[in-house]
Amino acid sequence: MRGLPLRPADLRGLSRLGVQAVLGVTHIVEAMHHTVLSRPHPLGQRPAGRTGGITGFVYGAVRGTTRVVGAGLDGLLRVLPGGLAATGPRREAFVAALNGVVGDHLADSGNPLAIPMRLRIGGRPWRDALATTAATPSRRVLVLVHGLAMHDGQWHRRGHDHGQVLAQALGVTPVYLHYNSGRHVSQNGQDFRAALDDLVTNWPVPVDELMIVGHSMGGLVARSACHGAGRRPWRRRLSRLVFLGTPHHGAVLERGGRLVDAALGVSPYAAPLARLGQVRSAGITDLRYGNVQAADGQHRHRHDQTHDDRRPTPLPRGVACHVVAATTARAVAPRRGLHDALIGDGLVPLASALGEHADTALRLRFRPDRRMIITGANHFDLLSRADVAAQLQAWLR
Repeated sequence: MRGLPLRPADLRGLSRLGVQAVLGVTHIVEAMHHTVLSRPHPLGQRPAGRTGGITGFVYGAVRGTTRVVGAGLDGLLRVLPGGLAATGPRREAFVAALNGVVGDHLADSGNPLAIPMRLRIGGRPWRDALATTAATPSRRVLVLVHGLAMHDGQWHRRGHDHGQVLAQALGVTPVYLHYNSGRHVSQNGQDFRAALDDLVTNWPVPVDELMIVGHSMGGLVARSACHGAGRRPWRRRLSRLVFLGTPHHGAVLERGGRLVDAALGVSPYAAPLARLGQVRSAGITDLRYGNVQAADGQHRHRHDQTHDDRRPTPLPRGVACHVVAATTARAVAPRRGLHDALIGDGLVPLASALGEHADTALRLRFRPDRRMIITGANHFDLLSRADVAAQLQAWLR
């Protein structure tokens, strides 16, 4: 935290989060203590309830003291002058990462660190940015949607920004979505629909063509926005949709996280520790199988989705859909091996990024000329590789 520029509201948010973390850890320690005192069978059921007597009084006192201290800190920080001066890429990256991990909790608890969805240009609300520039906005609008635990400024990587390159090459106006990636994909998709309604309706000139490029989770958010969009004005103008390393059918790491939760739950002595793993956000758990709709796994507790029971969400009709997948391997074998199935670009398996699935109902059907695989590249190289930029220009021209 040293040297990180934070606003007073940020400090309030961190204070609340710290208090909630202490309370959560206290619950876990008490549950483990209660289990040890009850001495169940190592593979039996975890005993219900909490500790009693003096032990229970001590844990209750810890919780009570923590809440009192937290309320005092919150009140003290609330009276500090606000202001928006403390900002910049380091703060944005920190807050974006925090939202990726626990963003659903931040939003549900009203924490000031929760990122509100907005469309921006140069890190500013798009209306403000257009009002202070002499350049005439284009009738062709390109919206770029970032991935998990990222923010809109991170489209700029290693001196390259796909949006700026396409603006120079094609004359489009790039607009960047900034959102809380810890919320459910379907929730962000619903809000994205509304944001696009506002953008197309209030753009200074008539919008002839709308294009969307989504990186990683951003592609799922874009698909979710298109699902159920009907005849909205922006949907009628949407001509092209490009996915960069999107986990259409999930990511191996999140499935591994669920297995760790299940393994910890086998023994009553380790079961309380499973709560630590389940802190991860709804956005992260949506990446287990690539949930897009509100009905995908949300009719139960999100940590209980043990198999791929998503409803089919095909590519939007009337839209040219393109996909770029990456692999850290130097070449892609005709018959893909274990590397492509488990590693892919380091985060997303190759088949998932390409929309391939054994179930034909879930398979995404990209035309062969609208698919690209780059080798010797990781998940984030998709943001800066010259060959990806060239392909984007060809597809969006």
